[in-house]
Amino acid sequence: MNIDGVFAGGGVKAFAFIGALQELEKKGYTFERAAGTSAGALMAALIQAGYTSKELRSIFMPLQSSTIVEETFLNDHLPWISWISVYWKMGLYKGDRLEKWIYKLLAAKRIFTFQDLPEGSLKLIASDLTEGRLLILPDDLPKYGVDPKRFPVALAVKMSCTLPYIFQPVKWRTKKRNVHIIVDGGILSNFPLWLFRDEQTGQCRRPVIGFQLSPSLQDEQPSPKIKNALRLYQSLFSTMRKAHDLRYISKQQADNIVFLPVENIKSTQFDLDVLQKKELIQIGKTETKQFLSRKFPPAD
Repeated sequence: MNIDGVFAGGGVKAFAFIGALQELEKKGYTFERAAGTSAGALMAALIQAGYTSKELRSIFMPLQSSTIVEETFLNDHLPWISWISVYWKMGLYKGDRLEKWIYKLLAAKRIFTFQDLPEGSLKLIASDLTEGRLLILPDDLPKYGVDPKRFPVALAVKMSCTLPYIFQPVKWRTKKRNVHIIVDGGILSNFPLWLFRDEQTGQCRRPVIGFQLSPSLQDEQPSPKIKNALRLYQSLFSTMRKAHDLRYISKQQADNIVFLPVENIKSTQFDLDVLQKKELIQIGKTETKQFLSRKFPPAD
């Protein structure tokens, strides 16, 4: 059965997606199209490149933080000074190592630019701070005078994954010689389930299944107590991540979401041990199996 898939952002929590993919493959589901934000964008791109759950597991299980982030003396020995430098650099890490790693993975499947993929099969979300707008890659590239077919997929994934303050923003210079500051798509749409819905009819071509790295659309947590500027910023950021997506998810669409209740793991916890990775993968497998049994019960 062909389906479309949408993967939410969530940093290292995305290990759960591998387990979800394992169960989908077992049941014979394949992705015609895939979309995602941040870590979900990475997963969507690798799936469309042709990676199987077995291959992804072999890649991600031994993955070390040093593979994707540039460790420096300040980060290792003087972290507070490193955070102070964020004022000028706007991020702890350049993100170059992350992009090179993504590039190698995609190149192994002979995927370099969007023309190497079926048209419309991959859509990624980023945030253009310069224009103050949500950026859909590759759909919105013509607005910048850029040919979508020639745009590197690895760069698009990096743009979507550039978490503010953790990675330095992507300074993207277009042919018009304008510099655009691009950051993580999760700022504006962390779970773009609306992407595959036809604008005129409001319908989807085929079943769309969303994969959300939380117990529900609205995290069932106590309301935050906003008593200082830091808490205010955290609440503002959280609200921005959720408000847009919740507005465009109908009850019917909500029934097509696999909720992966990943708890006690931070999105930027890059130093997960093997046991934690296995637990995340098992969560993805278990929850997806239960979802499929409810949504598509076996015939009597």
